[in-house]
Amino acid sequence: MKRVLAILLGLSLLLTACSSESSKKESENEFPPTMAGTIEVNGQQYDMAKGNYKWERKQGMETQVIQTDAASPYQIAENFDATPVGPSETIHINIEDEPTITTYLWDENGRQKEISVKNNQIEAPESAGKYIYEVFAEWTNGEVSYTFVAEIK
Repeated sequence: MKRVLAILLGLSLLLTACSSESSKKESENEFPPTMAGTIEVNGQQYDMAKGNYKWERKQGMETQVIQTDAASPYQIAENFDATPVGPSETIHINIEDEPTITTYLWDENGRQKEISVKNNQIEAPESAGKYIYEVFAEWTNGEVSYTFVAEIK
C-alpha cells in the first residue's frame, strides 16, 4: 500500500512539474505578440503607433483568433507627434520578425495611394507639409497596422 501511495505521489509531482513547465513556455510565447515598429531617419529612431491587428494560432484542434478595431491612421495622426524629415529623404521601416509590408499615404478621406517600398525603405515627398503613413505588416499568422506622421520642411 505504501508503495502505491509513493508511486501516486511521484506521478502527481511529475504532472505538476510538467504543468509548470508548460506555463513557462506559454508565457514565453506571448499571444498576441507585441511586434514593435519604428522608423529611422538620419540614424534617429521614432516609434510608430500601433492600430488594428489580427493574430491567429492553433492550439490542438482549435484556432484562437484575436482581432482589434482601432482608430483610422488619420485619427491616430491627430494625437501623434510628427517626425521631422527632409525632402526626398529615406525613411527606414523596422518591424520585428521582418513581415511583408505595404505602405499607404492617408488624408482625411482615407487611404489615398500605395507608396513604393524597397528594402523596407520609402522616400519622403519633396513638397513641404505633414504626411500620414500607414504601414501594414503581414506575418504568416497575423497582421498589424502602424501609423507615423512625417513633416517635410
